[in-house]
Amino acid sequence: MTSALPIHAAPRLARLAFCAAALLAGADAAQAARCGDSARGFEAWKQDFARDAAAAGVGQRGLDALRGARYAQATIAADRNQKSFRYSLDRFMEIRGASVIVAQGRERRARNAAFYDSLERIYGVPAGVLIAIHGMETGFGRFMGDSSVVSAIVTLTWDCRRSDFFRPHAIGALKLVDQGAITAATRGARHGELGHTQFLPGNALRYGVDGDGDGRVDFYDLTDAMASTANYLRAKGWQPGRGYQPGEANFAVIQEWNAAGVYQKAIAIMAARIDGG
Repeated sequence: MTSALPIHAAPRLARLAFCAAALLAGADAAQAARCGDSARGFEAWKQDFARDAAAAGVGQRGLDALRGARYAQATIAADRNQKSFRYSLDRFMEIRGASVIVAQGRERRARNAAFYDSLERIYGVPAGVLIAIHGMETGFGRFMGDSSVVSAIVTLTWDCRRSDFFRPHAIGALKLVDQGAITAATRGARHGELGHTQFLPGNALRYGVDGDGDGRVDFYDLTDAMASTANYLRAKGWQPGRGYQPGEANFAVIQEWNAAGVYQKAIAIMAARIDGG
């Protein structure tokens, strides 16, 4: 049988209970701050993410770019409103201007035949596939985006919807800043994609190729961008000489480029038309 607690011990126990509750609440708040659905908490989270980035090998230039990143509301709005991927294939191709991409793609293929033939010899990827991706992503480089790459990708890493997916791409973007491949001011698409074919930064870091031999990888240079795109597809399993329509060996590689089924099929169809099929 335990003895009763002295009266003077009750206030101390109450204080201890309050402190314990506060610690638990603080732990819950810290857990919640790992991601968010608005700008609230973004700046504090960046400080935590900076430590993770440094541990992953990001240097001072990259960390400075992270410090200057701003919450990209336009990126979040775009991420919540990707309606075009819900259309039928025919409607999607109509909206994205497939007939124009094919017509202009054939002209580009004919005008730069030696260049595209060399890429196919090196990587095994036909010109039509590369040109269709180029046309679909940026209208052959006419519009490569107006959003800060760093701010967009960092915002998506903070956002709870797909934080884990974008995290390595945020690290990649900061390392690209370190390398001088991009700067904190570089502009790309709303989801942080960059260059002629809209590489996500982590993929740009991993698969980028110096196609013109000038000693740097520049995704805003057509030669580097096309070589990098071909390198990405080959690394993902492209089999030279095999087909790329649905059900054929290389269609699975096109699926690696974009997760939307209508996009994948549109690329395969346009590529075949550009290649003369």
